[in-house]
Amino acid sequence: MRSFINFTPGPSQLYFTVEDHVRKAFRDSVPTLSHRSKVFESIYRETANGLRALLGVPDNWYILFTSSATEVWERIIENLVEEQSHHFVNGAFSLRFCEIAQQLNRKAAFTRVLEGQAFINNTIPSPAELIALTHNETSTGVSLPLEFIHGFKARYPNSLVAVDAVSSLPYPQFDFTKIDTLFFSVQKGFGLPAGLGVWMINEACLSKAETLLSKGICIGSYHNLVSLVSHARKNQTPETPNVLGIYLLGKVVQDMLRRGIEVIRRETEYKAALMYNLLTQHDQIKPFVTAKEHQSKTVIVADCGNYTDSLTKYLQQKGLSPGDGYGKFKTTQLRFANFPTHSKEQFELLVDSIEAFKE
Repeated sequence: MRSFINFTPGPSQLYFTVEDHVRKAFRDSVPTLSHRSKVFESIYRETANGLRALLGVPDNWYILFTSSATEVWERIIENLVEEQSHHFVNGAFSLRFCEIAQQLNRKAAFTRVLEGQAFINNTIPSPAELIALTHNETSTGVSLPLEFIHGFKARYPNSLVAVDAVSSLPYPQFDFTKIDTLFFSVQKGFGLPAGLGVWMINEACLSKAETLLSKGICIGSYHNLVSLVSHARKNQTPETPNVLGIYLLGKVVQDMLRRGIEVIRRETEYKAALMYNLLTQHDQIKPFVTAKEHQSKTVIVADCGNYTDSLTKYLQQKGLSPGDGYGKFKTTQLRFANFPTHSKEQFELLVDSIEAFKE
C-alpha cells in the first residue's frame, strides 16, 4: 500500500512518535495489563495528569475514558438531562448530538443555522438543563469563537454547558470556569488510532448525575457517570478499557508537552493562515466558511465544485490524501485536517501543490 500524508479529519495522520510508543508498549506487555493492576493505575494517572498540564484542566475536574466521543454524546444526555437540552446546530455532528437526545426521549430544543455559518447570539428561548455546543463542526469547518462559548455560563448559571471539542483539541484554550464538560476522541488532533474517547467533567455534572440516580432515573449501566467517577478516583475504569489507547495517549501528551502547547498553537495558526490565504486567492477553489472569525484552524474546508475529483487525484499522485466533503458536500468539497502531527513542511507542500493545480 502506498504511503500518503493523511490530511483527512479523522482518523487522521498518526502522530510521528506513535510507532515507537507502540513498539515499547508491546515490549512491556501493555496490551495484556489488568485494568485492576497498579501498573494500569499509574498509566491512567500519568495520562490524566498530562492532559491536565497540556489543556489546563483543573484539579477538581474528573478525566474519564470511554470508547469514543460518540459514546460521550449518549452518556451526557443520560446523566445530565432529565427533561430538556438545548443544542446549537450548524452541521452534521452538532445535529447528531441533538438527535441522540431525541432518541433518548428528552425534549431537545435547538437553534439551527445553515452549514458554513455560525450563530448570531448566545441566547436560548427557554430554560434548559444542558446547553450543547460543538466548538468545531468537523463536517463544515465552522469554529465557534471561545467568547461565544464562554458567554453562556454567566447568562444561564443553572444550565450545564457541554462542549464537543472532538476536532479542535489540543489547539483551543478553554476557560474551565465557564464550561461544565468537555470531550474529544483521540484519532484527530492527538494523532492516535481510533477507539478511545476522553470525557472531562466538573463537580456540577457529577452532582446532577447523582440527583437523577436518586430519583430512580436510569443514567446508564457500567458507564454511568457515578460509576465512572468512583473508579476514576482510584485511577481505574468500570470495565476493561482500551489500555493501549490510554497508554499511547499519555505518551503523545508528554511529547506535546515537551514540544510546548504554545508552539503547537502558533504552528496551527501559521498553517491555517497559509491555507486560507491560498483558498482566498485561488481561481478555482475557495474557502467554504467565508467569515474569518468562524473559520476553523484545525479543519479547513475548501469549496472545489466541479474540480473536486480532479484535485483529489492530483493530490494523491503527490502522496497527499485530502478528506472528502461530508454528507451532501461529498462531491463538491474537500476537508483538510491541520493537526499537531502535520508539520509546517507538510502543510507548505500541500499548499504549494494546490496553488500549482490548474485545470
